[in-house]
Amino acid sequence: MILEYIRYRIPEHRAGEFEEAYKQASKSLEESPECLDFELSRGVESPESYILRIRWESLESHLNGFRKSALFQPFIAQVGQYIESIEEMRHYAPTEVVGVAAGTPRPPTLYEWAGGQDAFERLFARFYETVAEDELLIPLFAGMNPAHAHHVAMWVGEVFGGPAAYTDLRGGYEKMLAHHLGRAITEQQRRRWINLLVDAADHVGLPDDPEFRAAFMSYLEWGTRLAVANSQPDATPIRRAPVPRWGWGVAPPWSP
Repeated sequence: MILEYIRYRIPEHRAGEFEEAYKQASKSLEESPECLDFELSRGVESPESYILRIRWESLESHLNGFRKSALFQPFIAQVGQYIESIEEMRHYAPTEVVGVAAGTPRPPTLYEWAGGQDAFERLFARFYETVAEDELLIPLFAGMNPAHAHHVAMWVGEVFGGPAAYTDLRGGYEKMLAHHLGRAITEQQRRRWINLLVDAADHVGLPDDPEFRAAFMSYLEWGTRLAVANSQPDATPIRRAPVPRWGWGVAPPWSP
């Protein structure tokens, strides 16, 4: 993830037209799969100062994704007239200095709401017990590493907002992708995998409130459909990517 900041100095008599231009240009940002979110702010002490903050998936996705896409031309058509008013246009990478002020409400991550790593360990221990007895799925897991359930629990825990343990200890996205390549997973196996995992979630007592289960199910659908596509003999999957981070909504798409 990368942050782009564009600082403008706009005469007060042009403020209205400037903000309207960005309202129109923002449609391109909203449609862009590379853009996570954006915000235009106006100075309080200096009303002629504006800052546009855009959060991109990566520097590469901004420069070689959005800027080379069909969305860039209508974007620049709206705001290109203000290029000469730019005082700064730079990209910034977040640091580890981050926090929330005491007393500020913060929604729990899916990881926290589920019960932390112990909940995911129990979930996948139970799940793979049932997989071992399922004739449709047994061929996919023949010779399975005894620690496989633990590794998948690490992956899902990281996806749902927990520690980056799978990335740090197992190799992240590239390692998970390698487990699916050439497996030729079928749609029937995908659906059985989901059904058994939902049953396991009920069995171990994962939260059953609609909000959590909606987020839980959306990830299962998204992740298993990618796994099926990436497992086909003629697949050409993205080889390098971050581990997805899932929230209460739907994770934004990622592109290199």
